[in-house]
Amino acid sequence: MKNSEIRELTNKEVLERLDNEKNNMVSLKMNHKISDLENPHQITESKRFIARLKTELRQREINENKSN
Repeated sequence: MKNSEIRELTNKEVLERLDNEKNNMVSLKMNHKISDLENPHQITESKRFIARLKTELRQREINENKSN
């Protein structure tokens, strides 16, 4: 998902995706510990996606505080 697509989401949708992605990353890490993943780069991509979501939430918070 691109940053422009993330910006179009509502706060609630971003939080839901963040929660889902965190659960997905935990699952990927556990599977990787048990047996090697076909593509271990998925863990890195998951971390980056979580960071993008958190960055967007923080940016929205900052913009909200500036407008007040």
